Amino acid sequence: MKAILYTKYGPPEALQLTEVDKPAPTEKQVLVKVHAASVNALEWRGFTMSPLILRLMGGLRKPRDPKMGVDVAGTVEAVGNSVTEFKPGDEVFGVAPAAFAEYACNGESKFVLKPANVSFEAAAAVPVAALTALQGLRDKGQIQSGQKVLIDGASGGVGTFAVQIAKSYGAEVTAVCRTRNLDMMRSIGADHVIDYTRGDFTKSGRQYDLILAVNGHHPILDYRRALSPTGICIVAGGSFSQVLQAMFLGSIISRLGGRKIRFMGIATTPKKDLLILKELLETGKLVPIIDKSYPLSETAEAIKYLMNEHARGKVVIKIA
Repeated sequence: MKAILYTKYGPPEALQLTEVDKPAPTEKQVLVKVHAASVNALEWRGFTMSPLILRLMGGLRKPRDPKMGVDVAGTVEAVGNSVTEFKPGDEVFGVAPAAFAEYACNGESKFVLKPANVSFEAAAAVPVAALTALQGLRDKGQIQSGQKVLIDGASGGVGTFAVQIAKSYGAEVTAVCRTRNLDMMRSIGADHVIDYTRGDFTKSGRQYDLILAVNGHHPILDYRRALSPTGICIVAGGSFSQVLQAMFLGSIISRLGGRKIRFMGIATTPKKDLLILKELLETGKLVPIIDKSYPLSETAEAIKYLMNEHARGKVVIKIA
């Protein structure tokens, strides 16, 4: 089968479309014929890191793990002997290592049935980004109905899901994005929109019960200023310095008063949360926004686009 591998360090052009062995499911695994995958920060951030840090983390001479991709949607090809939930022919979505390939394999708990009203491309756009949004708002942010919630970086992959998930909890949602995305934010349910090229919400005097900072670039103390007296800010992305501020300075700020600043960390992939996303998709409360799609052979271009452009929603890899 064909798969994308990262066998030597370099820019995205170093990715290779290579013939590899088709995986075989173990006793509790599901083998999926991949119809679509999607690109996340997990895939492109390594190309922007310091070479020294990258080699210390990923392997000194060459990448320790050359496989790429996590989000996946496709058709079940085969199942292990102990798998009871799925059978060949089922349409599923979820997470699997090496998703940028014609086939991918993982435990049955990492997949759920794809809703019939959602395409493979749309389903593939969901897992990591929507799980990050869900867990950031619900678990870290403790979202409640009626709260004033602000999503900074609302037009990206995580942000577009966060706006919709916050609305599903009954929150009053403010979306921060650039000018060209204001109408899109309204179309997916944002109650208020702020164009960050024309104003700084941290200086407006308005305060919010919960801020999810996806790809914002404000110092941590600016976010604190925009929080209500008992508000919570969750940093789920942004620059390296911003992440460090959230991890260390945020913990100090959180001890000094009612306002809390927390770092999101990496989303987990429990079955129960995938089922929540499935239900939101089925009911139309969650509609994936797809900016562009690329064939498997152009995965490098897809990653470059996400690195260099302000993508609206998700970038998808379609696998014939």
